[in-house]
Amino acid sequence: MTQTSLPSHDLHADPEHSGRAAGIKDFPLVARSLAEAAGSFLLVLAGLGVTILNTQTGVQPTLAFGLALIGAMVAFGYVSGGHFNPAVTLGSAIAGKTSWASVLPYIVAQVVGGVVAAVFIWLLLSANQQFAGSVQALFAVSANGYADNSPTQFALSSALLAEVVGTAIFVAVVLGATSRTATGALRNAGGPFAIGLVYAALLTFLLPITNGSLNPARSTAAAIFSEGWALEQLWLFWVAPVLGAAIAGLIYRSTELFAGRKSEAGVAGPADGSVAAPADDDAAPAATGVNAPSQTTGVTSADRYPAGHARTGDTAEDGQVDRPAGTDEARTFFDGSDDRRDEK
Repeated sequence: MTQTSLPSHDLHADPEHSGRAAGIKDFPLVARSLAEAAGSFLLVLAGLGVTILNTQTGVQPTLAFGLALIGAMVAFGYVSGGHFNPAVTLGSAIAGKTSWASVLPYIVAQVVGGVVAAVFIWLLLSANQQFAGSVQALFAVSANGYADNSPTQFALSSALLAEVVGTAIFVAVVLGATSRTATGALRNAGGPFAIGLVYAALLTFLLPITNGSLNPARSTAAAIFSEGWALEQLWLFWVAPVLGAAIAGLIYRSTELFAGRKSEAGVAGPADGSVAAPADDDAAPAATGVNAPSQTTGVTSADRYPAGHARTGDTAEDGQVDRPAGTDEARTFFDGSDDRRDEK
């Protein structure tokens, strides 16, 4: 009986069984937390460093943040997943992509990494006599604020709304670029670049409103060494990213659950609930005969080879092109004529 082999369901039961997700699970929590700290250090060092020291020429601060995020994801993302942001970690946990046991260690590591980067910048500035006595003012340039401390005097409500929406969009991009349905090229190569560029674009949008946060660890690192108002207003740059991350995580989770239910409904079987009985090789007629129906198409050899045509293969499933009956006899005749001509 001709059988059509189908792909095993077990091979595709877990779309993230191989690749990046499986590699992350191979690292212990301590190693993953250290990778998050290192990535956060790189992100804050490059972002705040360019914001404070390179204000006139060169790379724009928002682009520096985006490029640093790309580099951090490429360098450390294979270990921890490449969050480097408490909002991304929380959104990923709500979406079901990160274990809740990893949330607190990740967030602590991200904040510590960012603060260490800010300490490093503070040491550099303090060692330079040109900046003596103005270190806090320099950090205030990179700190996030609202109302009187907003670059363009945006009120608390506007700053809160902008940061919530911006963080929700950013976390949604991160979740989508690393989702099960994303192509391998997007997840492995294009993902960091898409995430980094969107991060830079959103920071550019938020720059005149709040000086661009989207990352509580980055805001905390800048506020600690800034003027007093930065610590007083820091709460908003934790609350807003957390709300935005929760929105993105819940939306992602709901779409994943909906897609899963549709997949289960698609393979549940006939609408009447009946289950097709397995084929009985002893009872079923042999399917290799000339007039046997194809199991994959339901087409008989009689349908495929109409009257006046002959099959060239052994079975109806050989897939070879048929030719009109009598072709073999005609070919034999002309071959014989050629032989007789040669003999003359």
